[in-house]
Amino acid sequence: MTGAAVDEPAIVTVADPDEAAGLAAERIANSLARAVAVRDRADWATAGGSAPVGIYRRLTEPPLADAIRWARVHVWWGDDRYVPRDHPLSNVLPLDDILLDPDHGVVIPGANLHPFRTGEAIGAGWDAAWTAATLAGELRAAELPLAGGWPVLDLVLVGVGTDGHILSVFPGSAAFDVADWALAVPAPTHIEPHVERVTLNPAILGAARDVLVVATGAAKAEVIGEIFGQVRDARRWPAQLARRAGATWILDAAAAARLDR
Repeated sequence: MTGAAVDEPAIVTVADPDEAAGLAAERIANSLARAVAVRDRADWATAGGSAPVGIYRRLTEPPLADAIRWARVHVWWGDDRYVPRDHPLSNVLPLDDILLDPDHGVVIPGANLHPFRTGEAIGAGWDAAWTAATLAGELRAAELPLAGGWPVLDLVLVGVGTDGHILSVFPGSAAFDVADWALAVPAPTHIEPHVERVTLNPAILGAARDVLVVATGAAKAEVIGEIFGQVRDARRWPAQLARRAGATWILDAAAAARLDR
């Protein structure tokens, strides 16, 4: 099922998480290839958590792996936990292990990878705010086009938390009230893991050319129903920031179960 009102995203419902990963990988490949064809560069902010794992696997396989000029792709991270890059909770680790696997992955130049420099900060005794500010500086140095003062990324891939959070922007987040391009986020107490975070400002979702949301599983059904309900309150459900024209939501049947209520 696919549908989109004038000011609403397209919603695509598929059977299961495997099908969601395959479709998401196709959409990512198309978006990146299109950006490279038009601008000779693609800027992709990828997600953390479990959502990208299956997507990365699909992107390493032909024909998708061969459809993208990976040397022209720059990868950013929408958010990360304040842990080293090789930590099990790191949002960078799945990309390192799967998409960039030296035997079966693709080749993206190291200079094109822009993770939050958490490991460096932790090793030097610097705080998460330094990490966020450093990433914001790197974004500014990239001289991307701006929309309303925010950097325009070609593609932002995000998941949705069971509390409605997106990136590391939780309900009631102070991120809604700051102009920083990236910021530190205190460790959440209401949802695991209880680890300090760093995140891009959620305003980048409104500036991005393409936004792709992937949510699967019955645990997401309740909040997906709320996000697409009658009440619009992004401070309560930050994922509503991705409920915008030009975005695509890929949901499996379990996650989409309450969309019609």
